[in-house]
Amino acid sequence: MAAPAESPIRVDVVIPCYNEVTVLRGSVEKTLALFDRHPEYAWRIVVADNGSTDGTGQLAQELEAAYPGRMKAELLTIKGRGLALKQAWKNSDAAVVAYMDVDLSTDIEHLPRLVTMVAKEGCDVAIGSRRARGSQTKRSLKREITSRGYIFLIRATFPRMRITDAQCGFKALNRRVVDEIVPLVENRMWFFDTELLILAHRRGMRICELPVRWDEDRDSKVNILKTAAEDIRGLLRMRFRRL
Repeated sequence: MAAPAESPIRVDVVIPCYNEVTVLRGSVEKTLALFDRHPEYAWRIVVADNGSTDGTGQLAQELEAAYPGRMKAELLTIKGRGLALKQAWKNSDAAVVAYMDVDLSTDIEHLPRLVTMVAKEGCDVAIGSRRARGSQTKRSLKREITSRGYIFLIRATFPRMRITDAQCGFKALNRRVVDEIVPLVENRMWFFDTELLILAHRRGMRICELPVRWDEDRDSKVNILKTAAEDIRGLLRMRFRRL
């Protein structure tokens, strides 16, 4: 008698949202269509709404009802992208968790490959990179200069941490990282990604990069100057933080 086929690995893909009612439905439907083309994993979308005031949370609940088992709404009353990711990942029991930005700036066709790097190729963390060799990026000069400057600061502060992009909204983690590293992350906003990577690096976890196609969202809610100041404070805090 043939051995029973193994169940596909469960993957939760988190989409953090703040006032994204105009784009959420389209992004969810496009992502579900991608899942249909890749049945090698047991996918689920988790929309993590962090304090929206425009009806995003209500729409997330409507989508959960429309796609039972394939879509889940996590509603927070406090604003904070990092906080939303932390709660959604901690509440997940999937073997692999991931996240991507709701605007789908990173081509979601990369998602199955990103997940495979964690699920089957021994990476603890897989990150999309807009600056790795082979990436294709369209962004403003201001964003490009800011990104290059930030990577320079990371390498100056943590010279052994060989990454080319810390803040691309496209990452996947295994269960060990969720259980051991995510609870230690203190930042609730945009520095969350960098802090996660620094902590994983210090624990000797394997961080892998995937070159991606990425188009800048001209309607992005990111305040570049405010985020840059937060990142510099975060790097200084992490430089002297002990595990």
